[in-house]
Amino acid sequence: MTTIVMTGGSAGFGAVAVDQLSRDSDMHLLIGARTASPDFIPVDLACFDSVRGFAGAVQERLDDTGIDVLALNAGSILPSDAMRTDDDIEATFAVNHLAHYLLVRLLLPSLAEGSRIVITTSGTHDPALRTGLEAPRHADADLLAHPDRDPERHPAPKRAGQHAYTASKLCNVLTVRALRVHPDIRARHITALAYDPGQVFGTGLARSLPRPRRIAWSIFGTVLGAPLRRFDRTMNTRVAAGTALASLVSGSTILPPGRCYAALRSGRLIFSDPSTLARRDDVARALWNDSARMVGLTVDQSVGTLGRRSR
Repeated sequence: MTTIVMTGGSAGFGAVAVDQLSRDSDMHLLIGARTASPDFIPVDLACFDSVRGFAGAVQERLDDTGIDVLALNAGSILPSDAMRTDDDIEATFAVNHLAHYLLVRLLLPSLAEGSRIVITTSGTHDPALRTGLEAPRHADADLLAHPDRDPERHPAPKRAGQHAYTASKLCNVLTVRALRVHPDIRARHITALAYDPGQVFGTGLARSLPRPRRIAWSIFGTVLGAPLRRFDRTMNTRVAAGTALASLVSGSTILPPGRCYAALRSGRLIFSDPSTLARRDDVARALWNDSARMVGLTVDQSVGTLGRRSR
């Protein structure tokens, strides 16, 4: 039996992946969702106490073999960077990065030998792709958690909200980079990778945006998506994005040696390099340790040698 723990599996391309994975009777799926149901374990990623509760509920349901795949797929984009969680953290950064960082740290001891960690990121983290969204300027955890302290914060709320999203996705890639050199990860032969599904319209990602933008998101996904995909290879259908995610989670797609970033382009997975900033070991180390403080964990000194050990 293969045990898969997943967030972001109740809607969008995550639901497509779950549907495909669940067809295999050997798969035991533990899916976190905002609302409880017989199929899902409740979790609010905007609340660290809820994340801890979810991790505890998962551990109670595990058998002796542990977790074979930890798939962190949930994500959100907001119309600005003004929303704060109960922990007084900018909401996009809290949901997209800190909640998943906390889950990784809490569930790391329960990961099985040779298991996989898959974190969904976005090509918008890379300024070179010119996606049209405000590109991330940094991965400074303090400034992302409290953007009002950022001296270079964009004055337009919409652009500031875009930066909160793209920077959080940069943090996803940096988390994978830190994991790849983590001594415990290496000792247990655990694989960590970041997955960029490209632009996938018509998903639940835009649920918190104003109604006109939600309608536009839906129209792009249902009406304009097919013709636009002919000209933009970063655009993919929900089925294609979900199928690719399922292949990475199940292990049917094998990562080339030394690669930890998979991007879906025209429905096909390629293994390219993430952005220049996403390959900075010093930035990954600082983010890992600063994130620990923000979620109430002790600083993990095991990544203190990051940079001298990475490839």
